[in-house]
Amino acid sequence: MIITRSWLEEFIDLSDVSNEKLYETFNSIGLEVDSLNEIKIAEKVVIGKILSVEKHPDADKLNVCQIDVGSGSRQIVCGAANVVDAEYVAVATVGAVLPGNFEIKDATLRGVESAGMVCASSELGLPDMGKGIMILDESIGELEVGCELGCYNKVSDTVIELELTANRGDCLSVYGVARDLSSALDIEMKPFDYKQQEKMKVDIGKEAELSIESTIDVDLSYKLATVETMKRSFLVDLRLAMVDVKAEDNLASLLAYATHTTGVILRAYESRLFRNSENRVVIAAKANSKGIVEIHANDHVSSVVGVHQSKESMATDESDLLLIEASYIHPDTLVEAVSTTSLKTDDLYYKTSRGSNPALEFGLLVLASLMDNYTDASCYEGTLGVRVERENETVIVDAKEISSIVGMDISLAKIVTILEKLAFKISKTDETTVTVLVPLFRHDIKHIQDVAEEIVRIIGINNIDAKAFVFAEKPRLNDVTARYKAKKAFKSSAVGAGYYENVSYVFSDKTLLEKYGFPVTDETLELANPIAEELNTLRSTILVNLLGAVKRNVSYTKKSIPLFEIGAVFGSKREQSEVISFVFSGQSEGENVRNAGKPTVVDFATFTQKVGAVIGAFELEPCTYTNGLLHPYQSANVLVDGKVCGFISKLHPTVQEAYGLPVTFIAEIDFDALLPKHINAHPISKFQGVYKDLSVVIDKRLSYYEVAKVLNGLQLDMLKDIYPVDIYEDEKLGEKKSLTVRFFIQSMEKTLEDGDIEGVMSQIMTSLENKCNATLR
Repeated sequence: MIITRSWLEEFIDLSDVSNEKLYETFNSIGLEVDSLNEIKIAEKVVIGKILSVEKHPDADKLNVCQIDVGSGSRQIVCGAANVVDAEYVAVATVGAVLPGNFEIKDATLRGVESAGMVCASSELGLPDMGKGIMILDESIGELEVGCELGCYNKVSDTVIELELTANRGDCLSVYGVARDLSSALDIEMKPFDYKQQEKMKVDIGKEAELSIESTIDVDLSYKLATVETMKRSFLVDLRLAMVDVKAEDNLASLLAYATHTTGVILRAYESRLFRNSENRVVIAAKANSKGIVEIHANDHVSSVVGVHQSKESMATDESDLLLIEASYIHPDTLVEAVSTTSLKTDDLYYKTSRGSNPALEFGLLVLASLMDNYTDASCYEGTLGVRVERENETVIVDAKEISSIVGMDISLAKIVTILEKLAFKISKTDETTVTVLVPLFRHDIKHIQDVAEEIVRIIGINNIDAKAFVFAEKPRLNDVTARYKAKKAFKSSAVGAGYYENVSYVFSDKTLLEKYGFPVTDETLELANPIAEELNTLRSTILVNLLGAVKRNVSYTKKSIPLFEIGAVFGSKREQSEVISFVFSGQSEGENVRNAGKPTVVDFATFTQKVGAVIGAFELEPCTYTNGLLHPYQSANVLVDGKVCGFISKLHPTVQEAYGLPVTFIAEIDFDALLPKHINAHPISKFQGVYKDLSVVIDKRLSYYEVAKVLNGLQLDMLKDIYPVDIYEDEKLGEKKSLTVRFFIQSMEKTLEDGDIEGVMSQIMTSLENKCNATLR
């Protein structure tokens, strides 16, 4: 952002502020100064008034001018074509030394004496203002013939280039920068006192109308003006050159100048394009999508608000009826919308995308003042417009919290003063707290930390005493942190049990999921742009991904492949859950001296123990899951706290063969079921317990699971634990088998006596006889 000192002084009094102080202040408040250039006009360069211009007798491209320089008339030969249009010019008199150590002397040009030089801007160290000499006017002040040009502070200005951060769109205008300076220097802003002279007593509604054809999210304001003549302003051209803004004609210069001054986005349209069959100017605003609002003229798109304007719709110096537009759209809405389109953008998009000034009336008023001064224009009374109801961000500001964040005591009164000068609205809540209403042009302020940053900027980082850093983090333990901690613990346990963690995409091959009977995402919710052909849907199981990893390891000649992964899986409606999945393939351990280099292949018991070492105690029951990976005879449901939460199985032989794997076991368990829960402590007995074995003969087809259900259903206080220790079958038993179960018996109240033990065992045997047809072996 480039500004000039004299331009700033239109809004803030800097008479007592040096350039050094300006430099320090800008850097202190976060508007870093990239460069500061003090323009000094050479001595003996004065205001001259052209008395006459005649053609050089011996050179077609030279003119002989008689110029009053205050101390008398001088004859000066000039080669600039536009000298014939000039009345007041900058004259370097004899003895002046211009930039580049160029001294002006009496000279004779093609036989004609010349006592000085009529200057172009670049010859005086000013920015290039185009071809020809500078034609001065009273926009820089009252012109006094013979007065040194360097006495005019709007010419001998200071040009300051500021490096703005991306969030400071509010300072992409002279007015916005002045507002920050006002707060930092504690100097009141000058009011912009101008009353527009609406020379035409015709209401704009009689000539034009604004049609809103759908809900739009932009603010628009339109003025209609007739223009008879358009003249140049030296000050406008000079300042635009200083801030490196280029404009094609006088009208474009005035629009660019007003936008750079106020930060309001201004455009001018050729109104005849908007006239309908009834000769009325009809402006149609249509929302193409959220954030993309098109301005139509007779069904032709003339512009996209905040983005660009078509060349043919732009008004020029030749236009006699101007349609002037001021607009505002929230930058976040605009940027998000434009990023999804291929719309071309113009120079104004930079300002709208960073955050323009929503005070549209202010922008139109500044433009009107310029047009009154530099054009013969008449505006219709009133405006056409539309406003969007927007809610300003509200931040509750506590003086103690601000002081804590900043690191020094700041009174509430000081906070309020700073924020009010930055155009924040304040309402008091109590003695230490205020409610702050954030202005729309500060869309980056959302939290108290953002407000604290504003306070620090204005106070000045150098004015805050250095203190030792104190980190006082609030307790933030919640379900998310508990889940993360549990997940980390399970991963550590898995690695400790010999597993390797696998990490894969949450995508999978839809063909494989369907082949093995797992649910797939509904067609309407499928991935629009898969990252790869074999990763074309959201996974509903991790096991398919794990089997792919096992296959790769087998191809690398690995003989023992224990893998696990914790991750998300998705249902057909994209409902998300989390599981922990295990795969163990090949040898149960590595080759070593203990197993003579011939380890056993993993089996169901080994795999179950390995899974238990990770997730803790669980129970098994006959498998109720159905998918193509499960073995028909070696599979089971996994129960935690009595609830089914997953399955464990040997890999189906056909799948094992399809993948080219050795013996492989799989398990997948709902992660939520494994999360640690609050467990109430139970009392333990101080009395000695006893183990008793009971061997019974039962039907060969009766599984231990059915026997365990009977035993677990016994409500015996002294029966603490039950587990099988032996199952035996032979020809003598026929259709029967022998089952040995071990019981742990203990009393909470006394040392066990033989009668107590026999009583428990008798009840156990009676229950087995009645419900399992068991007989004592």
